Amino acid sequence: MNISTQFNFTTSTWKPESVIIPLVFSLIFLVGTVGNSLVLAVLLRNGQMNNNTTNLFILNLGVADLCFIVFCVPFQATIYTMDEWIFGPLVCKAVHFFIYLTMYASIFTLATVSLDRYLAIRYPLRSRELRTPKNALTSICFIWGLSLIFSGPYLSYYKQINLNGTVVCIPVWGVPHRKVMDICTFVFGYLIPVLILSLTYARTIRYLWTAVDPLEDMSESRRAKRKVTKMIIIVAVLFCLCWLPHHLVILCLWFGYFPLNQATYIFRILSHLVAYANSCLNPIVYALVSKHFRKGFKKVFSCILRKKVINKVHVVQVANTVSTVDAGSTEVSHVSEPQPQTTTGSQDPGRRWGKTEKSSYRGKSPSTFISFNVT
Repeated sequence: MNISTQFNFTTSTWKPESVIIPLVFSLIFLVGTVGNSLVLAVLLRNGQMNNNTTNLFILNLGVADLCFIVFCVPFQATIYTMDEWIFGPLVCKAVHFFIYLTMYASIFTLATVSLDRYLAIRYPLRSRELRTPKNALTSICFIWGLSLIFSGPYLSYYKQINLNGTVVCIPVWGVPHRKVMDICTFVFGYLIPVLILSLTYARTIRYLWTAVDPLEDMSESRRAKRKVTKMIIIVAVLFCLCWLPHHLVILCLWFGYFPLNQATYIFRILSHLVAYANSCLNPIVYALVSKHFRKGFKKVFSCILRKKVINKVHVVQVANTVSTVDAGSTEVSHVSEPQPQTTTGSQDPGRRWGKTEKSSYRGKSPSTFISFNVT
């Protein structure tokens, strides 16, 4: 099927998604932005990553999810509400590039942290020299470099064109090249990382349940490692499940039977939403599984609320002080002769304001509408 037929179907009059989908996207954007921002705030607060490689990888995962939500989700939501692309050719290329860049960065980070967890649990002493913050940062740089290499071709894969008088942002590569590109994306961006995740976590879980009798007491350190590993495994499983429908649709388009009708169109939309929703699920998992993150979230919220209260109190105090000074100056202007008592009284509010200002500051601390490549 050619591009024109595909586009005409997706912009047909049957568009109940033009209302429902933007609301879902808005929810994903809100939850994802707030949640991932809280994760970054918790990890960056009080030097949480000085000696913890896992926190560095979780931070990197949060950055990738936040970039996906901020740079991709708002633009993709408009595809279901507008009949044409309005953001220009540069954004058309950049949005799809960021979609795949953050996807690769997320799955590569999850594969790397699975190896980190396996070494931490299976070889806790021998892996200390390898599992250092410096090496973790080097791995993160390598992850983003590799992600740039794999996602770079998508800068030319999509293009803004005028199709029968309508401006659209769609794939412009030939069918053979698109097929090869999509297969490479599935193999390197999903299949191989999932195999690595499955192997490492299978060995990790096997060691945890065979090397230590669950009925016996474990050390505090081993219990902590077990909880962290459980949390990371849940995050990895959610990523694999959320992106699986998208990759299945792509494979069906190239190698199976995937007719364009209302049923398959709804399935395509759902595969988009599930893939996008993955970027806002991780903070929820952290809050449900990790006591550390729950405490961190509460501290961040309490700090924000405390600062708001302090600012409101300070504004009220300044307003009251200004009104008192004005009243004092008005009273002096009605006295024909200067009187020391009135002058002294007019200075008191100034002194009180200075003390109030000092006291108020005391203690204050300075995840696509990916065109499904129908041929």
